[in-house]
This record gives sequence, structure tokens and C-alpha cells, in this order.
Amino acid sequence: MTDKRALITGASSGLGEAIAKALAAEGADVVVHGRDRARAEAVAESIRAAGGSAHIALGDLADDAGADAVAEAALAGGPIDILVNNAGSYPHRSWKEATAADWNRTYEVNVVSGIRMILRIVPRMHERGWGRVIQIGGGLALQPGADLPHYTTTLAARHNLTVSLSRELKGTGITANTVAPGAILVDTVQRFLTGLAPARGWGETWAEIERNAIEELVPNDVGRMGRPEEIAAAVLYLSGPLADYVTGATLRVDGGTVRGVH
Repeated sequence: MTDKRALITGASSGLGEAIAKALAAEGADVVVHGRDRARAEAVAESIRAAGGSAHIALGDLADDAGADAVAEAALAGGPIDILVNNAGSYPHRSWKEATAADWNRTYEVNVVSGIRMILRIVPRMHERGWGRVIQIGGGLALQPGADLPHYTTTLAARHNLTVSLSRELKGTGITANTVAPGAILVDTVQRFLTGLAPARGWGETWAEIERNAIEELVPNDVGRMGRPEEIAAAVLYLSGPLADYVTGATLRVDGGTVRGVH
């Protein structure tokens, strides 16, 4: 991917950071998006230290001004070939707790933010006749539980807009796909589960906690959580030339959590 430039939103930590580093390791010139300068620059610097090329773009994608600033910074170094819409949030609210304002805010942050970047970045892809648009979705879009309804609904919207976008991009050389992670081990998740472990009787070592937490909360056929690098690998595939014939698809990386033929 030495001739490609990639913008990864929400790349200052977690999945976005892993995706940015993976693309950079394959030679792409990456733009690390975040809202905090120090955190975004730390990721970019670690990429540079490993021999990669990285820049930062700062802004809150939940409003047009922030999206304008991010697009301007990202495009300053040249056209973007690969757009990965990863930025989002999942505030913990139940049906009883989530207000209409919570639903609206979550939709703005998790769905409209990605649309803002599509509208600003994809027209430049048309000029070159090649591009990749990848949404980070999730299995909860297809099999939601009772918890986090405002969040799981936004995942479904991400999956839906990807298919619509792929139809719109017919014949352009630009593809649109979704990567759907299962439960992924990022720092915040590990801290959360470790905090729950004593009350739930999950054990003391992380190996015990992970195994028992997965079995109780999100059972899968592999018996563990996924790693950020495994999601990044799926993004790498969809970003590359071997995925020219893949569009409007959902690539599930969830250890078999979601069942069925869809």
C-alpha cells in the first residue's frame, strides 16, 4: 500500500490505533484522527518510530465544523484513498436510563460522523477511480441484546448505510464494506472486566477472567476475546487490491458469536 493514503477516524487509541499501525506497516501514509492532540500525536510518533508515515487530524466529528477541520487536515497531504470510519462511543445506558437526548447524541456521534467524512472524502476518490470506505460495525447490529439499545441501533445503521453506499458507488472503482468485530480486548474493556471479576467469581488471573467473562457475557466458539490486531487484519484485506471484488459486504471477526447465514 505504499502508494495509498488512509484516514482512520478515532485512531488515537483502541481499534483505530491498531488499524492505523497495521496500514502504516504495509506502507500506507496514514492520517491519525482524534480529538486530543497529545494522544493522536503519540500514535503518529509510534508509527514514525517504526519506520512508517503518519500525520494527525484533530476535530470532533459530531459537528460540521469539526468534520471540516479533519477533512482539511487529512487532505492537506494529498487525496485519501482509504477511509476507515471507526470513531464512535458506547455510553452505558439501559432502556430505562437512555433518554431521547442520549439516543440523538449517540446517533450523531456513531452514524452521522461517518456520513460527514464520506461526504467530504469520497468525492475525491471519484476523481481517481479507486477507493475504499470501511465502516467498523459489530455483531450487535444483527443480534442485539436488551442492553445499550441506543448503541446497538447505531451499529445497525452503520451496516445499512454501507450497503446503500456500495450501490451508489457502482462502477466507480470504489468499494464500501463493513468489518463487524465481536468482543475485542482493548484497555478499557480489560479494566472493566477486571473490576467486575471479584463480584462475579471469574478468578484472579486475566486468563481466568477472560475465559469466564466471555462464557457468561458473550459466548463464542473460540472461547476468548478478539485482539485489535485481528480487526486490523480484516481492514487490511478490504483495503487492498485483493478485495476489488468485495463490496457491500460484512466481514465478521467475532469468534463465531453471531450465528446464521446472514
